[in-house]
Amino acid sequence: MLLQTLAAIIASLGFGIIFNVKGKNLIFASLGGGLSWLSYLIFLNLGTSEVIAMFLSSIIFSIYSEVFARVLKTPVTTIVICCLIPLVPGAGMYNTMYEIITDSTSEAITLALHTLACAGSLALGVILVSTITRLINRSTRLINRSRRKLKYRNE
Repeated sequence: MLLQTLAAIIASLGFGIIFNVKGKNLIFASLGGGLSWLSYLIFLNLGTSEVIAMFLSSIIFSIYSEVFARVLKTPVTTIVICCLIPLVPGAGMYNTMYEIITDSTSEAITLALHTLACAGSLALGVILVSTITRLINRSTRLINRSRRKLKYRNE
């Protein structure tokens, strides 16, 4: 499990270099990739399905990305993309294409649906955390504005 996590960190580091992520951002983005893969493996070992494990892992790495993007004062996407890399269902896409080429239509459809479910669960987790973060930020801004207005009225 730890060796796979180390490989995920290295893979995220490589993609971070390709995507031109620099300095501390690169380090935290690659550590996020390791976190995403480790959480995925933990959820699989707990007996969840692959799709649910990907969804829960995407929630974890999205929260990590939102927090560290604010700490590092960088766009969230620079961290999210590197965290997402280890979980991309590339093998599922490859196997789907292989089954299409070998004329195993029913197996190809099954694999394609599973791959789409995995990719969709990743996207859904990222969107869910991003939306909740925006709602929290907007409500915080509104509360602060109303406090300032009340402060000026009372003076």
